[in-house]
Amino acid sequence: MAVADQSAGSRFGKTTLSVIMAVSLCHLINDIMQSLLSSLYPLFKTNYDLDFVQIGLLTLAFQVTASLLQPMVGLVTDRWPMPYSLPVGMASTFFGLIVLGNAHSFGFLVLGACMIGFGSSVFHPESSRIARLASGGRHGLAQSLFQVGGNAGQAIGPLLAAFIVLPYGQKSVAWIAVIALAGMMILTWVGRWFMEHRRQQATKPPASRALPLERNRVLWALIILVVLTATKNVYMSSMASYFTFYTIEKFGMSIENSQLMLFLFLGAAAVGTFMGGPIGDRFGARFVIWFSILGVIPFALLLPYANLFWTCVLVVVIGLIFASAFSAIVVFAQELVPGRVGMIAGIFFGLAFGAGGLGAAMLGVFADSKGIEWVFRMSSYLPLLGLLTILLPKLPEHR
Repeated sequence: MAVADQSAGSRFGKTTLSVIMAVSLCHLINDIMQSLLSSLYPLFKTNYDLDFVQIGLLTLAFQVTASLLQPMVGLVTDRWPMPYSLPVGMASTFFGLIVLGNAHSFGFLVLGACMIGFGSSVFHPESSRIARLASGGRHGLAQSLFQVGGNAGQAIGPLLAAFIVLPYGQKSVAWIAVIALAGMMILTWVGRWFMEHRRQQATKPPASRALPLERNRVLWALIILVVLTATKNVYMSSMASYFTFYTIEKFGMSIENSQLMLFLFLGAAAVGTFMGGPIGDRFGARFVIWFSILGVIPFALLLPYANLFWTCVLVVVIGLIFASAFSAIVVFAQELVPGRVGMIAGIFFGLAFGAGGLGAAMLGVFADSKGIEWVFRMSSYLPLLGLLTILLPKLPEHR
């Protein structure tokens, strides 16, 4: 019997790693699809004669669709888990890209962006839950592996835009959507693992939902984490939406080279995201939040005044440092509110999209009226709100 139990535990450990890597890979696929939207803004701007307000509205349509639905999806799946909702979300992203590739007006661009947003709203809460279930207690590592797939996908998207879509035209977006079919098959397998895991855990008592701190302190900490997440994602969204235009205007770069500059930033962000998880498991999520949110301030302030060489250096440093915070914020929030994994993931992933979308829309208005360089100077002050990190409480050691 002991041998059987040991064998079962060994198999479970191996399956756990494969599941984490599977949801990370699908996060990569999901975010490749999503990042194509912002990467193609210069093409859409030319093809449809868009202004910066319309560019911001496209980002708003995508990110607010995701942000409004994600917390609701998380609440529902906390109570009634839906293992096969994941391939459904990926299918929505697939059809959204088909619409983008064949759009004939700005309205269809908005429709495609909304479909991609719906796919995100379904994918993120449930896949984040599965990553935590498969973590074996190393929640920071699991969340960072899950999140780094998304960051890597965001970095790869501009490359696909530069080397496939821009040379072959807007209709080639539909070719890239075929990758989502592979994601749907992988997520169907993940759904089967989730069902089996639930059967294995059915006889065990449910995890405690007791709060680690007084309710008011938990609420205050969550508000601070919300502000930090909003600040971080407005800044990151401004980079994703307008950095290509900034490098074209300030340094006279071609569209292709501006996409490579965006890849430099997003690639560094992917590496930073991975680094944040293991460091958080070793030193605590609060330490990572401190380091990331406060450490980026001097580099963000310098960026609008740098020449081309130092712009390349600074965007790498900013991406490495700033991106490491998000998985730590999610883990910290999940520890503050035990037993609400889907809801917390939905709120924070949804807030990431929503805050970024609103910020991008507002910055688009300023970009039209005051210029893109003014927008980058103004947004460089956003990380100063990270000083609120000092107000985060310490969680009890036994947790």
